[in-house]
Amino acid sequence: MHYKKVKGILSSSNGMNLYRGCTHGCIYCDSRSHCYRMEHDFEDIEIKENAIELLEQTLKRKRSKCMLSTGSMTDPYIPLENEIGYMRKALSLAYKYGFGFTFITKSNRVLRDLDLLKAINDKTKCVVQMTLTTYDEDLCQMIEPNVSTTRERVEVLKQLRDAGIPTVVWLCPILPFINDTKENIISILNDCIEAKVYGVICFGMGLTLREGNREYFYNQLDHLFPHMKEKYIRTYGNQYQLYSLKNHQLMEIFHQMCEEHGIIHDNKQIFEYLKKFEDKTKNVQLSLFDIDL
Repeated sequence: MHYKKVKGILSSSNGMNLYRGCTHGCIYCDSRSHCYRMEHDFEDIEIKENAIELLEQTLKRKRSKCMLSTGSMTDPYIPLENEIGYMRKALSLAYKYGFGFTFITKSNRVLRDLDLLKAINDKTKCVVQMTLTTYDEDLCQMIEPNVSTTRERVEVLKQLRDAGIPTVVWLCPILPFINDTKENIISILNDCIEAKVYGVICFGMGLTLREGNREYFYNQLDHLFPHMKEKYIRTYGNQYQLYSLKNHQLMEIFHQMCEEHGIIHDNKQIFEYLKKFEDKTKNVQLSLFDIDL
């Protein structure tokens, strides 16, 4: 790991990344792509030294409340978070200044901050987004080696359900010839139904590859699935979007199951929900001293 001072923390859309780089080791990670201009090894985590100070300064100046977000480039609950604690500090600031929060993760470390998630959600809205790709635990540990297993993530979703925290699942990526099976999709969706998730985001059954993450992905295929790389190249060439040959069939199953069980499955509608700030303070008054900051 290494530290770096930054000039700003929130984007124009109120998103942030407290860290840069990741140690989860997911073989398909788009954040490895060269277009993001990361100037250090991906596993050498860059800690934004002044991130929390900048965040507080920014939130103090904001004229209107909004939803804050993180996790689009780096999982905020990488193992280093246990030591640095930036995510908990960011959540504490969101609670203190009355902002909503949403984030994407693959880690059960999120349960460490359940008290803050509930407190934010009581005042406004806190939505946990969880990525699920692979129902089979052995396969999951092959393609996502250093994260919480699918079973552990599903258990998180259930605990969040019981705590009244809304959740959204990202059903992606689905890797052609690897986890693009009817059984996999149905099993994941059954877990989503049981966990009563608000919505499931899916851009189609497939993945994207570009310079940087393509090379890493193919190297991992050589190691984990001999001769699979050649099958990809024969089928897709140098395409950016690699849709499963079963995409149409699997997407029909996806939409049908979600529709039958009242799960939102329109990406636009889900993103609008994630961005919408809600004020519940007229009905509930909480004390900052109720939370262990």
